[in-house]
Amino acid sequence: KMYTGYTHALDRRMQEHERGLIQYTKTRLPVKLALYMAFDEKQLALDFEGYLKSGSGRAFAQKRFW
Repeated sequence: KMYTGYTHALDRRMQEHERGLIQYTKTRLPVKLALYMAFDEKQLALDFEGYLKSGSGRAFAQKRFW
């Protein structure tokens, strides 16, 4: 199962996932970081996250990333 999210502190966010502090992933442990992307602008990152959570974005991710 793929989880898509935004953070400005990847190490901290991964620790939160691993400790079961994130609602979506706490019942899906252990988690594994498969891909991360860095953006220069926060809004671009949030826009791309929104796209990846859309139907066409999920199809794009399945085809290009996994």
